[in-house]
Amino acid sequence: MKFKQVIVVRKDLKLSKGKMAAQVAHASLESFIKTQKKHPEIAKRWLREGAKKVVVYAYDEKHLLEIKELAKKFPNALIRDAGLTHLEPGTITCLGIGPFDEEELDKITGSLKLVN
Repeated sequence: MKFKQVIVVRKDLKLSKGKMAAQVAHASLESFIKTQKKHPEIAKRWLREGAKKVVVYAYDEKHLLEIKELAKKFPNALIRDAGLTHLEPGTITCLGIGPFDEEELDKITGSLKLVN
């Protein structure tokens, strides 16, 4: 079994590269911490394997929340912006899922487009 983490970012927000990087980092860390608490062995193996992660797009908030619902059996973290820069406070920006079994995550996120 191989593990990975998936970060899903809202495409409609058209985040700058820096803003997106910060939001993705928040999602990755929060989701990892949740995995570490619930599934410490998975967290350790993921780190040993190189901490594989992918960043993909959701069309908008509705799509992101649909993905969150599908991913509810996995450790995940929904990220809301603090509103200190150009987004309104509380704007949902992205979702971190896992790390968890790569095949299981691909059933939910495998068809989403990679951020390029």
